[in-house]
Amino acid sequence: MVAVQAILPIFGLIVLGYLLGWRQWLSTEAATGLASITFKLFMPAVLFVGIAKASLGDGLSPFLLLAYFAPVLVVFGLVNLVAHRRRGGATPLGLTAAYSNNVLVGIPLVTTLLGVENLVYVFAILVFHSLVLFSLHSFYAAFGGSERVDGRALLKNLANPLIIGLLLGALLNLSGVALPDSLWRMFTWLSQAALPCALIVLGISLSRYRLRPSAAVLALTTAKLLLFPLMVWWLSGLLPGLNQAARTVLVLMAACPTGVNVLAFVKTPEDSRTVSSAVFLSTVLAAVTLPLWMHAIGS
Repeated sequence: MVAVQAILPIFGLIVLGYLLGWRQWLSTEAATGLASITFKLFMPAVLFVGIAKASLGDGLSPFLLLAYFAPVLVVFGLVNLVAHRRRGGATPLGLTAAYSNNVLVGIPLVTTLLGVENLVYVFAILVFHSLVLFSLHSFYAAFGGSERVDGRALLKNLANPLIIGLLLGALLNLSGVALPDSLWRMFTWLSQAALPCALIVLGISLSRYRLRPSAAVLALTTAKLLLFPLMVWWLSGLLPGLNQAARTVLVLMAACPTGVNVLAFVKTPEDSRTVSSAVFLSTVLAAVTLPLWMHAIGS
């Protein structure tokens, strides 16, 4: 029951955003502006505030990264192996099954369910999340298809506002410098706007996609919502030094739906239909599977 209560406001705001986009109650310009300020200001603020006060030692364990990214590599590799054989070339389907929406869904979920003090585990994953997965896909597309590896695009993954917010918060944390109360209050207010705006933005973006069910979409959604978190749960239980809170955060992040950023790597109409449908379906079904995972891991 606690898990369901934690999920309801999150997906309620996603539904609200979907309605705003579907009914066009928010103009395209307004929706674009909301998304821009959310990702360039509000979300970096919540990451900055969270890591500036976090206990960094808890989130720097190499086993934490191994417990998450080893399953990432397995899921990415297995799905691409099957998809490559069937399609005869590189596809973004492995990325679709392995890339979680850890910013728009993961941060609100962990904050609501486990408290802001456990965001330190989210931060540790976010620092490497896009860089690792986008780099993996870029190299796969280069060697498995006709694309070239764009080094500048890979470096841009380190220069986005989210990573800058994380790094600035970490520097402030390590420096021991105390910000004036008025300045800290300003950052806190900005961070409080982040989570509802991010969820509404996700709902608006989903209103642009249409669900086109297929065997590939169902398989990708199953891999994303069930196989990936199951592997993280299993491996995190074998590795030393991971407490229950860390394991819970890792499983919840793995169980988040596919991130919409995957659509940036779509090259063909067929892949566009499959990936957009997987993003849509995994987001809808996550409203059911996330509470089940929370119950299974005892949250």
